Amino acid sequence: MTVQFDIIISGGTLVTMAPDGKVIDNAVIGIADGIIQFVGSQPLDFTTVNADEWIDGTDSIILPGLVNTHTHLPMSCLRGIADDLPLMEWLTRHIFPVEKKYMNRDVVYAGSLLAIAEMIMSGTTTFCDGYYYESSVAQAARDAGIRAVPSQGFIDLPELGTPDQSQNASIAESFIEKWTGVSPLITPALVCHAPYTCSADTLKTIKNVARHYGVPYQIHLAETQSERDTIYNDHGVTPVRYLDDLGILDEGTLAAHCIWVDNDDIAIFADRGVKVSHTPESNMKLASGVAPVDTMLKKGVCVSLGTDGCASNNDLDMFGEMGTTAKIHKVATLDPTVLDARTVLSMATYHGAQAAGMESSIGSIEEGKCADIIIVDTNQPHMTPCYDPYSLLVYAAKGSDVSTVIIGGNIVMKDRDIVTFNVKEAQASVNRIASHIKTDSTV
Repeated sequence: MTVQFDIIISGGTLVTMAPDGKVIDNAVIGIADGIIQFVGSQPLDFTTVNADEWIDGTDSIILPGLVNTHTHLPMSCLRGIADDLPLMEWLTRHIFPVEKKYMNRDVVYAGSLLAIAEMIMSGTTTFCDGYYYESSVAQAARDAGIRAVPSQGFIDLPELGTPDQSQNASIAESFIEKWTGVSPLITPALVCHAPYTCSADTLKTIKNVARHYGVPYQIHLAETQSERDTIYNDHGVTPVRYLDDLGILDEGTLAAHCIWVDNDDIAIFADRGVKVSHTPESNMKLASGVAPVDTMLKKGVCVSLGTDGCASNNDLDMFGEMGTTAKIHKVATLDPTVLDARTVLSMATYHGAQAAGMESSIGSIEEGKCADIIIVDTNQPHMTPCYDPYSLLVYAAKGSDVSTVIIGGNIVMKDRDIVTFNVKEAQASVNRIASHIKTDSTV
């Protein structure tokens, strides 16, 4: 029997991240029409196998592409612009003023394309974003060939030039309708900035639109102690209870940060099916706190991983995020068994797919799923030897170890070279933007 594939990956160790936890040595993966058609090992049970592209996975670990569930891609233009500050001072005195003055559709596109380059080169194949001019983010993702959940942002701050609240529903509907069905890689969504920057009417209006169209709804939630105190003083309940009372929390809600939550809040997450995006490096840098991730997981909450934006992290490397996640919770709980390597890798792959509402199509390498696959080079000193591939990926690997990236069955990066767009041109565009910001005495 002769079998034809578009791509065959052969050799190396396959970490499938499937529910059965299967790891396959000397693996073979066959891809056709963007779908994983075959998963097995040598020798093949076929008389003849043909493929348009053969990829040698020897001395590599093959795994599902990483899913970054909380980003603000255009903020790559603001990397390092205001570091070492508390969140509210960082936002109100630096980030919001610069965004108001400099962010437009062209800047958002340029920043997004640069951020996408960084993500692809560190193994991310899907991201969930939220920002203004989000159509420019979606367009950058489409041009680059990366899977994306771009979310049109809403915030009730006149100083940012946000529209009248009466326009919110129509803006949200227009964004969803514009991007639905445009590309199998693009899933439009909506995001409200936070409970303290959006009115109850805005929070409910945008959620109702998201429910009507069946798209994800994202929000920053319980990020800081001051947010918790403000909401409690204004409404007499925690931020989580406040959103629950408004009818915001359900299985279509993806909440970022979720640091200042108590056991009752976590129970609400579990009961409502709320997904959480954990962003440890941003949380550390802004001194926001350590989220009770181990408790959330034990209560059955889906917890994924995100990097946040480049202005608060300051990179988009999910391998770094995994290592930080595994270690910070051990020291916070004084328990070395908390968040083992396999759990953390699941947060960055399968749980990330769940958070994005895509677990049936991505997040693991199984026959019938979309071919979103990365290959990590282990033939390097810091990746030698390999006793446990989960441990190696979480505690030793770096984003720069990713050699090949396949998204939707298309090779997007091969031998560290992105083939869908010019990375140097993307860097040059952002450097030109930064040169204008640098010379602004008001920044």
